[in-house]
Amino acid sequence: MASSKRWASLISSIAFFIYFVIIIFQVSIFRVPCRIGICKTPLEVTSSQLIASEVFPHFIVKGLLYPGALAKAIYKKKDIPSYTNLLKLHKYNARGISATSDLQHLEVPAGSYLAVGGAIMGLIKPGRMSLFGILLLMWGLIREFIMGRSGFGHAKRIQIYPAMYIALASAFLSIRKDVRKIIRSFSKKQIVKALEQLSFVP
Repeated sequence: MASSKRWASLISSIAFFIYFVIIIFQVSIFRVPCRIGICKTPLEVTSSQLIASEVFPHFIVKGLLYPGALAKAIYKKKDIPSYTNLLKLHKYNARGISATSDLQHLEVPAGSYLAVGGAIMGLIKPGRMSLFGILLLMWGLIREFIMGRSGFGHAKRIQIYPAMYIALASAFLSIRKDVRKIIRSFSKKQIVKALEQLSFVP
């Protein structure tokens, strides 16, 4: 019992860390047209929506974007980005943001909100918000791709990168209760299998 708790806690903690890095440090997991042109991360979609709606002040959006901008600058060996000019650097205010460049369906923006919210709320306690967000994102992207191939959209500009599946797996494994159930079910199967083997021993 205690062992399954420890293993579940360890696995969920590692999984959430991977998920948090992917979302907050803006690892590209898809490619899709959005308000600012092309978005490759849930945080870019969310930030473009927040700026357009003007619900949150710009300093909150900058705070969300800065870790990813800093990580990309270090990785590409470029100058550290200025916090003041961060939105301009990422072209969030390089041109007018219009709703016409958004996806026709709300799955991708809604999924992005949930994915980012799950990463932030998970610092307190990881939950199912992250998993729902990634699943909604994947459904929206696949739906847009299918509609695009049918002649109703822009499928050529929509892509799902391999990191999306890593995000999906880490979001699922970050749910401690589900991980614990999986571990306990596997341990029960192993016990039953061991007993069956012993029953055939003369």
